[in-house]
This record gives sequence, C-alpha cells and structure tokens, in this order.
Amino acid sequence: MDKPRDVTDSELAVLDVLWNQPQATIREITEAIYEDYSPSSHATVQKLLERLEAKDCVARDRSGFAHRFRATIERSDLLDRQLEAVADKLCEGSLTPLLLHLASRTKLSDEERKLLRKLINDRT
Repeated sequence: MDKPRDVTDSELAVLDVLWNQPQATIREITEAIYEDYSPSSHATVQKLLERLEAKDCVARDRSGFAHRFRATIERSDLLDRQLEAVADKLCEGSLTPLLLHLASRTKLSDEERKLLRKLINDRT
C-alpha cells in the first residue's frame, strides 16, 4: 500500500458497515447509515465507496447485477495507519509521545495496566 491516506468520518461510517457485514451493496450500506433511503443518500454512499476504492480500503465485486463491496483493510490496520500519520505530523514519527500522552489522560484499569506492562516487557 502507498503512503497512508486519511479516511474521513463519512468514509469511516461506510467502513464500519463493511466491518460488521462482510459484503454489502450500495443500497444496504446506505440503509445502514441513513435513516431514510433516498437517491441523494445513495449517490453519496456511491461516491464514498469510489473514494475508498481509490484508497485501497474497499474492493468491488462486479459479478452480480448489484455490485457488492467488502472492506480490504482491517480496523486495526486503519488504526495503525491513522496513528502513524498523527505521529508523523505531530511527533516527528515517534509513537512514544503520542502513547504517553494518551495513557496520561486516561484512568487505566488494573487489567489495562497489566496489558501495557506485558506489551512493554515483550518489546524489550
């Protein structure tokens, strides 16, 4: 994959549907996102899917009458891409300041602290 590209909130809503439903048509995605289906909302989702396709985040199956879409990126991979982009932009590429900032602003449970300690110990 090329350099990570930002995913907008609207694109993320589409991906969220596809992460919960392995394949879906434009209509199914539109109905999952919008309360009322309309040609306008259908066109919006179609455009979002085209953009996500260009970013290599979704793939289209053209074999049936209604094209079906599936996510080609896992939620965790997108999280990696987004966090690395933030680290590049704000922390000179290092995730450490970002992780320290997030950990210091959150009250961690005992289980979360154990998991962080294990991660640190496994990485050293």
